[in-house]
Amino acid sequence: MNLVHEIVGHYNHWIIIVLMVSGLYIVVARGNMIKKLVGLSVFQTSVYLLYLSPGKIIGGTPPILSPQFTVYSNPLPHVLILTAIVVGIATIALGLALVVRINEAFGTIEEDEIFAEDEDE
Repeated sequence: MNLVHEIVGHYNHWIIIVLMVSGLYIVVARGNMIKKLVGLSVFQTSVYLLYLSPGKIIGGTPPILSPQFTVYSNPLPHVLILTAIVVGIATIALGLALVVRINEAFGTIEEDEIFAEDEDE
């Protein structure tokens, strides 16, 4: 019974693991470049959650110095994740721009068809 409580008590970690594995699988197993970008986005989101999950301290307050508070939450993980979200959005935007350009050049966004066309030349 104690093992069940231990597993259920960390449900957020299990959700993060499922998202991470799903995103990695989509990136590796799919040949469509848009699907790969979606998988990359899911994987990035799981990393954000992994980093933010231990950042919340129960009973912690924002770091405002006051004699009535003794336990504070660290704001640094949240600030770093905001920066990571901006970088992730830029990465996805660049990836989408490259997919549009590849589609214009090859007429497809499927990796197998691009490799086959490239070998024929």
